[in-house]
Amino acid sequence: MHKPLLNTLLFCCIVSASLLAQQNGTDKPSSPIPAPKVFASTHQGTFNGRQISYEVVAGETHLKNKEGKITGSMWSTDYLVKTDPGEKPRPVVFIFNGGPGSASLWLHMGLFGPKLVKVASNADADDGAAPYQLANNPDCLIDIADLVFIDPIGTGYSQAVGEGKDEDFWGLEEDAASIADFVRSWITSHQRWNAPKYIAGESFGTTRAAALVQELERNGQNMAINGLILISQALDYTGSTPVDDNIIAYITYLPTMAATAWYHKKAGTGKSLEAFLGEARNFAYKEYAPALFQGYYLDEAEFDRIAERLSYFLGLPTAYIKKSNLRILASRFRKELLREEGLTLGNLDSRYTTIEPDQISDTPVMGDAAGNATTSAYTAAINHYLGTDLKVTMDRPYLTSNSALYPKWKWMKGGEPSYVNVSRRLSHAMRRNSQLRVMVASGYYDMVTPFFDAEYTFSRHGFEKDRIQMLYYEAGHMMYVHDEDFHRLNQDIRKFLQP
Repeated sequence: MHKPLLNTLLFCCIVSASLLAQQNGTDKPSSPIPAPKVFASTHQGTFNGRQISYEVVAGETHLKNKEGKITGSMWSTDYLVKTDPGEKPRPVVFIFNGGPGSASLWLHMGLFGPKLVKVASNADADDGAAPYQLANNPDCLIDIADLVFIDPIGTGYSQAVGEGKDEDFWGLEEDAASIADFVRSWITSHQRWNAPKYIAGESFGTTRAAALVQELERNGQNMAINGLILISQALDYTGSTPVDDNIIAYITYLPTMAATAWYHKKAGTGKSLEAFLGEARNFAYKEYAPALFQGYYLDEAEFDRIAERLSYFLGLPTAYIKKSNLRILASRFRKELLREEGLTLGNLDSRYTTIEPDQISDTPVMGDAAGNATTSAYTAAINHYLGTDLKVTMDRPYLTSNSALYPKWKWMKGGEPSYVNVSRRLSHAMRRNSQLRVMVASGYYDMVTPFFDAEYTFSRHGFEKDRIQMLYYEAGHMMYVHDEDFHRLNQDIRKFLQP
């Protein structure tokens, strides 16, 4: 057979097979990707005593891979104030929550946004059912900075599309890369390369922030950040993972448990919180840590003395502490401190309590009292606000959290398992960028990311301590739910943005 004829027959066979496959549904052409949806509106409000007109742009931004193909649609809600020609560029604050798997609603509707949802300031009531109270936020930073709330892929309205898959975004490195792509795209489209840039993250959002600062230095578009606002920091997970045999976490959690015992009037009677915590810090470093590291080599007399001291700080019976071998897990403490009253402590905020049906279990069985007392209000608030105030209409739900994400999350590449730690990424970035400053906000009653762990983390890893500001609040993980600390935190952030 002649070669040209053979090629023609082969071509016809390939075309026929392709058409047949399409008819059988095995090779259907991909559907076109809809253009990004964007909802823009103008608003007015009084912030820090100033009448401000601002624009809100809520919508999707398409992310692309190296081949220029669309892989993701990332949702953000932007608060922008127009400036006159010749004015200094306004600072931009990029804001996200943590999880991983959480949308930005907590910081959006709890701290930074122009509208807030109100929950019990003194942690003495559940959020109950709708209607919930929404209020204007006169402390909002719109008067001094533009605000960009980011929902990572898999949260809010953000999703993988086109050539993208969830696995392309669901990992520490992948997540940081996608957020960096969004930030660069936003900065470029808004012509803000020469504007001061800040990042605000909460919980895992602080892990992301440290990874993001490093990621923004890469790919031939080095973007230096002016400052990080780390709310309930989680840079080195060693000190925030309270499990058996993790000696460091027993130490880092002790001052938080002491603060909690003080709050519930089980320890520190007659002393101020700060004075009592000063004692707890000294005990943790100078007495408790050496005792734990000695283990069974600790002699009986010293064992008894440390047990008595722990009882003094934690408000638990000495006999219970001895049976625990001087090691009180945070989950057991939450159940044990108020056992006689039949109450279990919250995790995100140990001021909260709940009555559990199982009164003899050694750990909580109904989840987190603090989360249970706030989640419904925040979920209703963000959906109401987006739909009513911003006129957002989407064909899918706004996911405040995504339970499918966490089991698939990739924490590290290769190597033996270890605690997640991005501290060195941030400390190295601070040495490469002499103007990068860090504000660390910690709640005394945070049983997820304890404040003493923040001190332990930033006291090492090579940080430039003169550019790190440590601040403390008498609430928990979301210290802004407490009215007094909400105002203090806002003022502290305002000062940080105006050095």
